[in-house]
Order: sequence, then structure tokens, then C-alpha cells
Amino acid sequence: MSEQHPLPPDLNIAPEDWQQTPASVRAVLLSLYHLLQAQQIQLEKLAQLEQEVAQLREQLSRNSSNSSQPPSSDPPDQRPAQAETKPQKQRRKRGGQAGHRGHQRILVPVEQVDRIETCKPSACRECGGALMGDDPDPYRYQTVETPPPKADVTEYQVHRLRCPDCGAQTRGSLPPEAQASQFGVNLSTWIVMLMGVYRLSKRQVVDLLATTYGVQMSPGSVVNVQNRASQALARVVDEAYEAVKTQPARYIDDTGWQQGDQARSSYLWVVVTPLVVVFHIVASRAGQVARDLLGEDSSGATISDRASSFSWLNGRVWQVCWAHLLRDFQKILERGGSSFQVGENLRIQAEYLLMCWGRVRDGTLSHEAFLAELPGMQTTVHQALVEGSLCDHAKTAETCRRLLDVEHALYTFTTHPQVEPTNNAAERALRPAVIWRKTSYGTQSQAGSRFVERILTVVASCRQQERNPFEFVRDAFLAQRSGSTPPSLLTHPLT
Repeated sequence: MSEQHPLPPDLNIAPEDWQQTPASVRAVLLSLYHLLQAQQIQLEKLAQLEQEVAQLREQLSRNSSNSSQPPSSDPPDQRPAQAETKPQKQRRKRGGQAGHRGHQRILVPVEQVDRIETCKPSACRECGGALMGDDPDPYRYQTVETPPPKADVTEYQVHRLRCPDCGAQTRGSLPPEAQASQFGVNLSTWIVMLMGVYRLSKRQVVDLLATTYGVQMSPGSVVNVQNRASQALARVVDEAYEAVKTQPARYIDDTGWQQGDQARSSYLWVVVTPLVVVFHIVASRAGQVARDLLGEDSSGATISDRASSFSWLNGRVWQVCWAHLLRDFQKILERGGSSFQVGENLRIQAEYLLMCWGRVRDGTLSHEAFLAELPGMQTTVHQALVEGSLCDHAKTAETCRRLLDVEHALYTFTTHPQVEPTNNAAERALRPAVIWRKTSYGTQSQAGSRFVERILTVVASCRQQERNPFEFVRDAFLAQRSGSTPPSLLTHPLT
């Protein structure tokens, strides 16, 4: 009978007691035992399915308010997170607000006006009497017009002449600027700006030049101009790359980029500094790329999110982006259960901290008053993170533990000038490139990627320095054709 009903190894019954148990009782005990085992397996499967459902629901609920997804990826029917949390009476209508100081077009100085038309009344509006003289302070009104678009075509007629003495023939030579290209510097710069700033395709550039200026060229010619521009800006951008490593504050981020038919995705990196903004396209998102861009031995502060490619910054002068933290806290809150209160406390403190810092930035709150209130905020955030690290939700606990590991990097902005609590500067710099990527589907070659990163670097840096990017690219073309030194982004015109 004992062989028919063997004692299960994990059943807490002494072997001698099992031997003395009647066979019928043993059969009942074994059936109950196997039933409990089957139920335990079902409960484990159910728990696993519930966990998978929770993960899928969290993925479905991802949006720009609780993840790094851009707002453009949100569904059309989703209301912005601010609109959901802000009271109705605090929502502002679109357009100019009450008390907003308007901005009017500034008149061009009289000495720069091309033509002056005098509008004088000839008779009095009351009695009809003749009016003479001039108004010492006339009302000034200006209209602006562009000249009719017309290309300026220069023909070079190269003569070959015979020497009357020896009979040898000598042919004239084209000037260097004509030998460089059939397209002048202004036209070449305009082509580059249409592609690199206004994001037109090569065929759109061809069509625009044909319909406005009557210039006939092929898409291949546009590519040639693009390659020459890339070469002209190569030294300029290389200098900017080196300058990034010496800047006191560097905001860094990346986004996906497609190059040709490569199975492996590329990435467009950006680093924003007080002096220059640089872009770099590379088929890697690894931390080594960030090390190369920032300089591994650099002492400057770095502002970024908590992606794994920036984990090497822990222990250095690093500011973790609070805008990303706010989305993490929103994600924790939306998990519900024990995560809700943790996420709610963290989100409230994050919003309050950013609101106070905004007041410091606009001058309505002194930096000293902010620093006096900061310890209270730090204590509350720390307590919430500790509570979250003990949460029964695995993802919430993991996020809070990781934040505790980099807690020192949450408040670098309070002690380092030129450091902001968010990485918004880098995200704003990426927006034009993201739009370009969506309309062009990336680049087709290494040469195309070099052009993209170089023109983006020059345009963004010029705008940050309040310089005219058209003039800068034009000067780079002129330097290329004359063999002289190109302009530099390292000399700030305002210093």
C-alpha cells in the first residue's frame, strides 16, 4: 500500500506516521495535495498574467506627460497634462493676454530708406484754404518691397590669342571664383539655407529657383553645392567640437536618425553650451559617444536625462533633468495602489521646485530665498524616494532606488551658475532636426549626414550668438574659394 501511495517529499508528515495511516486516508490526502499544487500553479500563472496586463496597460498609457515621447506622438483626443491639472479659471486663452505689451515693426532709419514719398495736404479740410510749408515732425509710415527676383548672370569669354612673334597660342584663364563653381556665392548660400534651415528637399530647391529666379539646375547640382558647403564648414565645426569640452555647462541629448538602408539605426546627438551648439550623427547611443563629445576629463557641468549612456557622469558635476523626473513621477502616480501617493508627493515637490526656480529666473524671487526653502524640498523628496524604494511595485521601487543613487545630481543647478534644472535647451535644439528627419526620412550617405550635422551646428550656434547664419555660410564659401581662413564660431560678437 505504501508503494501505491508514496509520501510526497514536501508533505510535512513523518514517514512512520504515513506508514500507519490507512490507505484510504492516504489517497484522500494525496488527492488534496495534488489539487493544492494545481491551484498553486494556476495562482502563479494568474499573477504572471496580471503582471503582463499591468505592463501592457502602462505601455498603452505612455504619452508625453509620463515618458520621453514627444507631444506629436500623443493621440489627437488626448488633452495636455497641464490642461487636466490646471483649474478652469487659470487657463488662458490663445493669443495676447490682458496687459501684454505689443510688439510693432520698427521703422528703418531715414538714412537707410531707399525712397521717400511726401504726402502733403493741398487744402484745409475746414475752409478749403491753400496750405503751404512743411511739418517739422511728420507721421512716418513705411512699406517694404523686395526687388523682382532675377538672377544675375555673368558670362566669361575666354580668348585664345596667337603670338605675332613666335606664333604660339595662349588661352586666357577664368578667375578663381568662377573656376570654383558655375553657381555664385550668394546663390550657393541660398541653396544651403533652403535645405539646411527651411528643410526643403533637393527637388523643391530646384523648383523654387526655377519659378522665382529662372535658374535652371538639376538635383545633382544641388548635391554638389551641398558637398562644397559641407567641406567649407568642416573646420568651423571641428573647432566647435573642441570648444564644447571647455564650456562650463553642456546640455546633451539625442534622437533617432536614419542613414540610408542601414539595418542599424543611427542617432543625432546635440550638445548645447553658452557659446556653441553642436550636432553629431553616429550609429551608436553608447556612453562612449557622450564621453567623446563632452571630454572625459572635462570639469564642466553636464545636464542630461538618466539614460544609461550618461551613467558614467555619476560622481561628476552632473545635473539630472527635472522635466524628465516630472514625467517619471507622473508614471509612478498612474500605477495606482501604493505607488500613487509616492508619485503624487514627488510630482508636487517637482512642480513646486520648478515654479520657484522660474521665479528666481524672472526676478520675482531672490536666489537667497530659494536656497533657504530648498532644504525643506530636499527632505520631502528624499523621504518620498525612500518610501518609494520600499514600495511593493517593483518598477516604482527600482526607479526610486536609482534616484537615491544619483540624489546628489538633482540639485547641481543650485550651486553652479549657467546650469538649469532641466535639459530643455537640448530638447529645443533638437526640434528642427526632428522635423527635418520626419520630412526627409534621414540621410542617404555619410556625406549627407556630415552636411546635416555641420549646417545644423552653424545655424544653431549663429542664432544663439545673434549672428546672421546666411552671412556666416556666405563667408565660409568665400574663404573656401579664395583659400583663406574660414570664419569661426568661437568668437562671440557680443563679447
